[in-house]
Parts: sequence; C-alpha cells; structure tokens
Amino acid sequence: MRDTIFALSSGRPPAAIAVIRISGSQAGAALSAMTGRIPVPRRASLVRVCDPTSGEIIDEGLALWFPRPHSETGEDIAELQVHGGRAVIAATLRALAKLPGLRHAEAGEFTRRAFENGRLDLTAVEGLADLVAAETEAQRRQAYHHLNGLLGDRAEAWRQQLIEALALVEAGIDFAEEDDVPETAMAQALARIQPLAEEIEKACSGTGERLREGLRVAIAGPPNAGKSTLFNRLARREAAIVSPFPGTTRDVLELHLDLGGFPVTVLDTAGIRETDDPIEREGVRRARDQAAQASLVLWVEDATERFGTLFPQDEENSRLSEGAGWGEGVSLGNHPKCGRASGVPGAAAVWRIVNKIDLFDPKNSAPLYSENVYLVSNTTGEGVNELLSAIRSFCEEFFLPEPAVVTRERQREHLQDCTAALRNAKEAATTGREEIVAEHLRLATRSLGKLLGRVDVEDILDVIFRDFCIGK
Repeated sequence: MRDTIFALSSGRPPAAIAVIRISGSQAGAALSAMTGRIPVPRRASLVRVCDPTSGEIIDEGLALWFPRPHSETGEDIAELQVHGGRAVIAATLRALAKLPGLRHAEAGEFTRRAFENGRLDLTAVEGLADLVAAETEAQRRQAYHHLNGLLGDRAEAWRQQLIEALALVEAGIDFAEEDDVPETAMAQALARIQPLAEEIEKACSGTGERLREGLRVAIAGPPNAGKSTLFNRLARREAAIVSPFPGTTRDVLELHLDLGGFPVTVLDTAGIRETDDPIEREGVRRARDQAAQASLVLWVEDATERFGTLFPQDEENSRLSEGAGWGEGVSLGNHPKCGRASGVPGAAAVWRIVNKIDLFDPKNSAPLYSENVYLVSNTTGEGVNELLSAIRSFCEEFFLPEPAVVTRERQREHLQDCTAALRNAKEAATTGREEIVAEHLRLATRSLGKLLGRVDVEDILDVIFRDFCIGK
C-alpha cells in the first residue's frame, strides 16, 4: 500500500494561517485521530487539533475532507488550517509523523500523484510549475492557460485524430477484402493528417519560452561610461558598486524587473577594454558573453568622450570585438532608436545610450550622435524614465500578445517529432507502402503521448518534479 503523505502547503512561517495537507489512504484516519471526526466533504468545520499520542490540544482551526477520486491528487485528501506560527506548525507536523503509515512528502509529490492518477497531464504539470514560479502578470496568464489545458487539450485532440487516421490505414491493411472497409481508407487518412500537421507546425512557431525566461538586457560599454550607475538607477537602490576608477565591476550583476507585466532581467557587466589584470580580464570575457546572449544590449557611452562608432573597431579594440563575435560592427536604424546587431550573436537589438549629458556641450553633439540614441544623465535622472518606457514598448514586441502554445523545449521537440513522422507518412503513401504509413502514424501518436505523459516519461519525471516545492 502506498504511503500517506503530509506537508505544509502554505507559505513560510510565521503567517496568519498555515495549510497542512494529507494525501493517501490513511488521510481519513489521520484526520479523525487529530480532530476526533471527519467533517462533511468539501465543507470547512471548526475543530480542535490534538496530538493523538498525548491528547494535548495543539490549536483550534478548520478541517476539510476531500474523498477520492474527486480531489486534487485523486486520493483521499485531508486539510488542516491552523494558525501559522512556527511552534503550531511544528507540533502539528510532529503529531502527524507519529501516526502509522504517514510520512513527510517529498518535493512535488502531491502534484506527481495527481499526474499519476490522471488528474493532470504533463503539460498541465509544467503549467502549474510555471504558475508557482511566475513573477509577472504576463507569466501568470501564460502559466494559467497551460494549467487549464491550452496545450494539453489540443494535444489530446490531435492524438485522437491520429488514432482515427491510424485505424483507417490499419483497417485497409488487415481487412481489405471486407465490404464495410472503404477502398479510399488511405485517402481519408491522409486527408485528416495534412491539416493536422499544419496546425501542429503553427503551434510550434510561437515563442513561449521567451516569456518564461524573460527579456535579458545587458548593459555594456567601455569602463567609466556609467553602466553601474545606470544599473542602480533602474534598480532604484545601490545594487552595484560605483567608483571613478576603471575596472570596478568584475562580475555580472542581475536585476529582475517587472515592466508592464513583462519579466526583464538587466545585467550589469564589466567595462570592455584591454587589461593585464587576470580578474578584470575574466570580467571582460563574461561581459562579452552576456552581451552576445542578451536579446537587448544597452551600449553605454560617455557623452564627454568622442566615440565615432557604436563598437570601436580600431586596432586596440579589435581583439575584444572579435572575441565577442562583434567583428562586423553594428549598424543603427532598423528600429526606432534601435540597431539590429547582425554582428552580435544572439542579440536582437543594440541601443546606444549616451550618458553624462549634463556634462556635455550640446554644440559638439551633431557630428557624434545620430537620432537613434537615448540621452540620459545618471546623475540627474534625466532620460531614464524615457529609457524604461522604451524597454517596456520593446517588451510588447518581443513577447507575443497571445498565450503561446509551446513554452518548453521538451514540448517543442515532441511536437516536431510528431510533424516529422506525419511528413514521412505522407511521403510513404506515394509509394503505396501502407504498412510504412501506419508505422509513421504510430510514431506520431507516440510523440503526442510522450508530450502528455502517456508513455515513456519515467526518465523525465524526476527532472520535472524536482523543481517543485515541498507541499505542492
């Protein structure tokens, strides 16, 4: 018999209320031992929570009872809502641990049991994980749609259509002489899978991973241009050390922002220059790597210096540029106040940020700067709000407005395997090899089964559930 599990399912104490859940065949017995009775299903009842060994009253609270199979895990579930003090929670958990057949739940074990009992498919499990981890409104919306079957329901419908198409093909193979099997069975099957393949390919074209991971914005540029000061301005606190001495920033600092509901990670990087200091040289290498991987690079320049190009390409800086993949330089102008960085691998755009404009003589600006720049002063704050607004607008273009069907690489791989099998089935049909068509349709159906967690998923379950918290 499977162990009955229990855990604190609410937030870290102290809190106003603590929710302790129990799931398994002994949940009812445990609830009765702790409270003296089992309440009416799905109706909160006021109870005294006691230690069944000593009889001592631990607390007064609410008890709820959810009999199987109509519960979150598909098993009997009991829930105790007690006061959220550390001592109350600890005493309740100790009392439960004394009961026979009960043990503390492992991370994600409640959700895993829900999956194993058919209450959730694997795409819904991933949606739940994303919902728990969501930090912005856009992430919350996307995760909620997936928890409620945005991909899972579609994939199950696709799977049923493939099963019907496969049944037609196999009937044509095994019962070709029967009167009730249509001679056009193969043609009917192919007519079903062609639009299906197109629909699945369209679902794979989204960029749901972007919203899960967020927009990565790297602040890069030469030393002492004001990168760390800009970073602090965006953070609205002294997150990075600011110094007039070059090379102060050695490691990459991260700042997580919620801009209009979109997740943004801003990275403060070391000033890019030649140096003999091995520690600073490592910081420069990391700065190049982060800028190359970012979707938006804010290249910060000092308005009191004279930079003729966005990424200087003179002999002194050529090795730095080539090391970052920037050997071709960057042209501005493909986007308002935005440069498309063809020479920066992975970077969708580069913006030119001219800092220290409060110290700059406007008469010298014309030959140095085009209209595709943001003029800011980290000292006075001038232009910073406009920069934040521009990043927010960039997010609206970067993240698709509608919920993405695919949000993880695992999902994309299974759907691509499915469409590849459907293409192979269509090609095999032209040769008249019906048994080959059937095999490719089986592979396509199996890929959707893997997506939903129906088949061959034991090797990935531990990976998925390890990121869940205890009690979920």
